[in-house]
Amino acid sequence: MVQIRKAVAEDGDGLWAIMEPIIRAGDTYDFPRQTSRDDALRAWLAPANTCFVAQDGEQLVGTYVLHPNRKGGGAHVSNCGYMTAHDRYGQGIGNAMCAHSLIQARAAGYRAMQFNFVLASNKRAVELWKRMGFQIVGRIPDAFLLPEQRYTDAFVMYQRL
Repeated sequence: MVQIRKAVAEDGDGLWAIMEPIIRAGDTYDFPRQTSRDDALRAWLAPANTCFVAQDGEQLVGTYVLHPNRKGGGAHVSNCGYMTAHDRYGQGIGNAMCAHSLIQARAAGYRAMQFNFVLASNKRAVELWKRMGFQIVGRIPDAFLLPEQRYTDAFVMYQRL
């Protein structure tokens, strides 16, 4: 059974095991494909982020970060980024993390959640976010160059909390 908890410093190796294949694939996140472990973890665990991990037994199987989408007058809208271990796709971990993040965002006082850059080619994520109550409120044409040298659009997705 998957449990979700706040990340701790000792989670670095498990986080990198999830993050590295996703970053190296270069087809869902805007991290440069050559991003180092230290740079990836520094970004994911930045002070503005609250990082959570999904754990199945001793193994980390997913992670997400929650933070304000913008500073100042936009800080009441949250933003998240999610990563699921490659060998655990399709097992409900993304769904569990999204549900958890919505609870955490509400508890933190956020009034909405917005995803700024969901690649249209990432159909699994787009469909999951729609099932979780998000709407596409914007489309950015040709926003991301995929590794196979073709462009894909990005969506802005939003949910009022």
